[in-house]
Amino acid sequence: MVNEFVKQVVEAIGKQLPVEAGEIEELLEVPPKPEMGDYAFPCFTLAKTMKKSPAAIADETAQAIELPALLEQVKAAGPYINFFVDRAEFTRRTLKRAIEQDLLTTETGKGKTVVIDFSSPNIAKPFGIGHLRSTVIGAALYRLFEALGYKVIGINHLGDWGTQIGKMMVAFRKWEEPGKFAQDPIAHSYDLYTRFHEEAEGDPQLEEDARLFFKQLEEGEEEAKDFWNRFMDISMTEFKRIYDKLGVHFDAYTGESFYNDKTEDTIKLLSEKGLATESEGALVVDLGDEMPPCMLKKADGATLYATRDLAAAIYRHQNYSFDLCLYVVGMPQELHFRQVFAVLEKAGFEWAGNMHHVPFGHVLGMSTRRRTMVLLDDVLNEAVNRAKEIIAEKNPDIENASEVAQAVGVGAVIFNDLKTSRVKDVQFNWKAILSFDGETGPYLQYAHVRFAGILRHFEGELPKPESVDFSLLSEPEEWQLVRDIEAWPSALAQAAEHFEPSEVSGALLHLASDFNRFYQKHRVVSENKALSGARVSLVLALKNVLARGLSILGLKALERM
Repeated sequence: MVNEFVKQVVEAIGKQLPVEAGEIEELLEVPPKPEMGDYAFPCFTLAKTMKKSPAAIADETAQAIELPALLEQVKAAGPYINFFVDRAEFTRRTLKRAIEQDLLTTETGKGKTVVIDFSSPNIAKPFGIGHLRSTVIGAALYRLFEALGYKVIGINHLGDWGTQIGKMMVAFRKWEEPGKFAQDPIAHSYDLYTRFHEEAEGDPQLEEDARLFFKQLEEGEEEAKDFWNRFMDISMTEFKRIYDKLGVHFDAYTGESFYNDKTEDTIKLLSEKGLATESEGALVVDLGDEMPPCMLKKADGATLYATRDLAAAIYRHQNYSFDLCLYVVGMPQELHFRQVFAVLEKAGFEWAGNMHHVPFGHVLGMSTRRRTMVLLDDVLNEAVNRAKEIIAEKNPDIENASEVAQAVGVGAVIFNDLKTSRVKDVQFNWKAILSFDGETGPYLQYAHVRFAGILRHFEGELPKPESVDFSLLSEPEEWQLVRDIEAWPSALAQAAEHFEPSEVSGALLHLASDFNRFYQKHRVVSENKALSGARVSLVLALKNVLARGLSILGLKALERM
């Protein structure tokens, strides 16, 4: 979103230099120090065409520019043309938009649709901490694109198909204990699943039995279908309970099984295009020397994960006409998605170029097969309990202590995942997840509580933007906060472009840190009523931006804590 000040800078440069407006916008920078200016245009790229040094171009251009209304000064600094805005007007416009919520909404994505495939746990298994990453990254992207005006479709592509189901059936036939299942069906299923893998190391026949059972399920055999339905019901109840805790929702729970009756049409389509060929009894699509062939069917006729993903992609475009389709899936699946996208491109689907794998590092030190899984529910419960202890110590009289502890504890876990780049691995560590100091969710929630407290203690009604003298906000710390607020729409747009929620986290941490620096040096409410009104307006604008950012990440903006 380009503000009026940037527009005037672009127009001023465009009148003097042979550069298109779009390129000027891309090249504009914010100088590292406020005293150097508010916007800077580098002249390096013009040296060759204009046959002058960048410094000479900057100096001549700065002298020739006629300043428009919103700019106060322009001067050359080496190879840069530096612009100084009318800060009082910049502050007035920025804070007014933030107070009135206009700055927090955008129509960037109006008329466009984004499909986001995320979370996608396997049925009949507990929801482990390893599932957290796809879930919270995907949910944050959902809310981020929604904030930018896109229509967003969130899909939970459940792992409810494949040989894993066969493995569960074999394990139940051999080792089920009805009493344990009745007491805790998911936990007992997990125990049986891990036992299957332990036993299969010494008994290869178990793997063959599992493969045969899955084949029966694909063919619609009644016993297999009854087993599958039984675990779908149990799993969905458990999953939705966890999603409710995390504040996550989906528009569709169309897992792998949903596409079982669509795979044959997909294979037929690829065959008609001459792409599906037989190789050692299996059906594959050759992808040249760059990557292995994409297998569509095994020699026994069973379909694969890739087959169902191809069918899903075609179905999603037919039904949602997406402009973007994102797959929030771990980095180990990179080759898989490269193959799927390549097959769709070879099949002539132009929209295949709008599909993106959004990879992330995994939580290290855990496995669903070795009985070392840490359950997400346990982590969330522990976080909430620790939050209760802290709240009881620091604010024992607070109302709704349980609700606040829930928001703080769950928020701490979510933010721990979203504060760093998604491609980095996360080492599971109780201290890191549950820390309430430093760059954490509770730190940001407390900043919002502080904003709310300042506004509550302001005497009288909060001033309307039209009645505030924003020129009084002349301190360097105040100007930095105004720039933080003005940069918010750009920060969101950049985070969406990179599919990177951590950039939202970083912008919020930067804002909170800058406020702390301001708060240490200046009083918000003082005897000077005009200045107090301006500073309270600044706090209200900050509160609105922070609340919006917390909601995008999936954290609650608390009024008391």
